[in-house]
Amino acid sequence: MKWLRSGLRRDICVIVAREGSPTAQECKAALESRYGERVEPSTFYGALETLTDTGHLEKTVDGIHDRYELTEAGERSLRDHYDWVTETLPY
Repeated sequence: MKWLRSGLRRDICVIVAREGSPTAQECKAALESRYGERVEPSTFYGALETLTDTGHLEKTVDGIHDRYELTEAGERSLRDHYDWVTETLPY
C-alpha cells in the first residue's frame, strides 16, 4: 500500500477520522498543533491531493471550503496500519 510510505498522509487520515469532516485548513491546523511546527502548504495540499487521487479521502465542497472524509479504503488502510503497529510493538 503506497500511501503508507508517508507519515504525513497517515497523520492526515488519522485527523480526518477523528474530526469527521474537517476543512483542509482545520486539518492543517490540527497537524501543525500535533507537530509543533508549521507544515508547508505545498507539502500539505500535495498530500491531500494524493490521498484523494488514491481513493483514501473524498473531497466535498461546502461553500468556499473543501471538506474531507475518509472513504472505505481509507478506513481499511488505517485499520490495517493500526493492526500492524499493535501486533508489532511489544507493549
